[in-house]
Amino acid sequence: MPVVHDLLSIGEVSARTGLSVDTLRFYERQGLFPPPQRSAGGRRGFSSDDLAWIGICQRLRASGMPLPEIARYAEMVRAGAGNEGERLKLLQHHEEEVRAKMAALNDALELISAKVAAYTEAVSIGTASEIFVRADEDDAYFAARGLSVKHRTDLSS
Repeated sequence: MPVVHDLLSIGEVSARTGLSVDTLRFYERQGLFPPPQRSAGGRRGFSSDDLAWIGICQRLRASGMPLPEIARYAEMVRAGAGNEGERLKLLQHHEEEVRAKMAALNDALELISAKVAAYTEAVSIGTASEIFVRADEDDAYFAARGLSVKHRTDLSS
């Protein structure tokens, strides 16, 4: 066990991770990581392993994993060997969700890129006529995604 004075304070962890002290305390209460060691004065002390685990939790959270799932994963990791199959299922399920979100974001990025190119061209020649909705292309775009023309008119600008 590391000596408490060799550990990072919660403020130092906050500075290194970009998470506020309140968020770190909240994540601790949610079970994302075990309670850190405490000094004689009751101050939290985080090891380099704790810092690495917080980084994993941050990336899982950034990927859209809900806090209860991260807490469940953390609980399984802390439990040790014997639940690797459960961990694998949880991560595989989340991987599928992230890939689906990435596909949707890539699709949206293609649309945005096309609109940026159209606006760039329009601005360079000084006109924006026919730029907001190109019925044939936009109808095909929305039809391919199972959306109605109403969605097109709601989202066209």
